[in-house]
Amino acid sequence: MPLTPAVTDLQQLKTHPAIAKLLAWNSAAVEGAKFDRDETTIYIERSWLREACVLLRDDPGCPFNFLSDVTCVDWFPSEPRFEVVYQLLSIPKKERVRLKVRLEGTAPAIDTVTSVWPAANYFEREVFDLFGIRFTGHPYLRRLLMPEDWEGYPLRKDYPVEGYR
Repeated sequence: MPLTPAVTDLQQLKTHPAIAKLLAWNSAAVEGAKFDRDETTIYIERSWLREACVLLRDDPGCPFNFLSDVTCVDWFPSEPRFEVVYQLLSIPKKERVRLKVRLEGTAPAIDTVTSVWPAANYFEREVFDLFGIRFTGHPYLRRLLMPEDWEGYPLRKDYPVEGYR
């Protein structure tokens, strides 16, 4: 059975509750969206991320009340190099949505969402530790898995396979 092509036209996707809510709130905050293999992804402009997360958490029509993961993708050598990915779950609606924020490769930084979801604390520390993404306003942004004196960020695509010597 062939796969259905991904839908990336924002006009076709604006009926999805989360996308509709974000577009009604601030259309400049939504850079794009994609529906592929029954998964919804919304690309958020980085300066609006925290406010978008608060809106999606508190909206009764689409209450994404659970942050299940924060991770990162390194698209080296392309720019923007990084995508920080937030996996949200609406427990009452039994629905998932993925938020993505694109970041440039030079000094990548984004606002923390620990004030929205306290569980983001360790997820953001892990992304910082392995990719070097700085989370502005994070209460305790230190290495989580690697030793404090470790040089570099091991999940970046330009990190040497055998480590720095």
